[in-house]
Order: sequence, then structure tokens, then C-alpha cells
Amino acid sequence: MAAIQKFKIVFFVPPSALSACKTAIFNAGAGRFPGPAGYTECAFTSKGVGQFRPGDAANPHIGEVGKLEEVEECRVEAICLNRDIAVQAIKALKEAHPYEEPAYEVYKMEEF
Repeated sequence: MAAIQKFKIVFFVPPSALSACKTAIFNAGAGRFPGPAGYTECAFTSKGVGQFRPGDAANPHIGEVGKLEEVEECRVEAICLNRDIAVQAIKALKEAHPYEEPAYEVYKMEEF
């Protein structure tokens, strides 16, 4: 039997939108841990400070065009058990996220 292909998605979100974004990715299938125990909605969340400077053509959710902004954000990490789920989770994240351009990363995981 072939090993399950796993991906990790990581995204950054203001605390006010944390619950909505996690719900969106979980509904898309992210956060399910492989194995017989049936764990779902698994994620790791940490708090930090993000920064950005919106460009001239931006329509920022927070801050002003041209002004450096520092905001409290949460970093969320969750596993996806195949590429299709990772793609659907990112699509759901983009729909739920309040930012004009949400920051996210996707990593392919290796089995050892």
C-alpha cells in the first residue's frame, strides 16, 4: 500500500478572523490526522507580530497605503492528507480570510 501524501499548510491571520479561517480549512478537509483514532480539526496556533506596507494599488483591510503597519497575527499550521485537500483548504482560506492578499505557505511532507 502506498504511503499517504501529506502537506502542511501555514497561514497568518488577525485574531478576529482566526476562528472563521480555521473552520473554513477544516470544512475543506484539513487538520485530519492519519490513523485509526480519527482525530480531526488538528492545528497549531501561535501568536506574533506581522508587518507590511500596502502599495499604491492596495485596498488594505488594516492600515493605510504607503504606511508601515505592525499588527498582532496568529500563525496556524495544519496537515492535509493529499494534494487535493491542500488545494481546497487554500481556496477556502482565501474565501474566509479578511486580507486582500492572505499570506500562506504549503509544504510537502516526507515520511521517514
